[in-house]
Amino acid sequence: MQTTENLADILDLEPIEVNLFRGVSPNDGFPRIFGGLVIAQALLAAYKTVPERVCHSLHAYFIRPGDVTAPVLYEVERARDGGTFTTRRVAAIQHGEQIFNLAASFQTPEEGFEHQSAMPDAPAPDSLPTETEFLKSLGDQIHPKMIALSERPRPVDVRWVDMQNPVAPVKKSGTKEVWLRAKAPLGDDIKMQQAALAYASDMAFMESALRPHGLIWTTPGLQAASLDHAMWFHQPFDFNQWTLFAQDSPAASHGRGLVRGQMFSQDGKLLASVAQECLMRVRK
Repeated sequence: MQTTENLADILDLEPIEVNLFRGVSPNDGFPRIFGGLVIAQALLAAYKTVPERVCHSLHAYFIRPGDVTAPVLYEVERARDGGTFTTRRVAAIQHGEQIFNLAASFQTPEEGFEHQSAMPDAPAPDSLPTETEFLKSLGDQIHPKMIALSERPRPVDVRWVDMQNPVAPVKKSGTKEVWLRAKAPLGDDIKMQQAALAYASDMAFMESALRPHGLIWTTPGLQAASLDHAMWFHQPFDFNQWTLFAQDSPAASHGRGLVRGQMFSQDGKLLASVAQECLMRVRK
């Protein structure tokens, strides 16, 4: 089992040919590649073909499960280089098939009008338990293997404001907050900062659509997967500092759930907005 707490190392890409890059996934014991990893590596692949412009939005589709035992090839299509905006399309390929594709737009920085949503009230991150501390607080309800899994090295520190009991979930509001930050230093490069935030934007996100139905990852027969993912970057940021991921799920129907999120710095700046539709069904 390969694990690391350094996001920059996890997301590193190897140039193969013009417009072609190779990434790998840590084999952390899960059968599928984490979706946030593919989003982040695809964004970095696009960035390698875009000088001096900054990503302001990305839109992606998950097509097939990723194989953690095989590398991922990222093929970049240079769709357009305009006077202000640059567009790139990236296909992530394994075993000769697309597992994911992404479109991203980049802009020359400029001044403009500004307004933003207010940051919701939330307990300070340092006042909240880690996932391991929360699980241990449940005593004999939690199998030691689940606690051991929570203790494995991970690159993002996560603090839930209202975490579900994984063995006795109850119906909760689809609105929740989670604090996130990278554990290892990321540096000042906006490319890596955005890739790290994109990686984290797929963490603890889909769960917001499961909460109103009292579902959780351990629910017997649950089939859940990310279908698409969109992200808009509003401000520069430092993801080594705590970031509040405020989420809500406005709707679920036809085996799909919609989740929306806003990511705030601790001083209240809106850094990014995120949206995702997910598959959610329970097989009998």
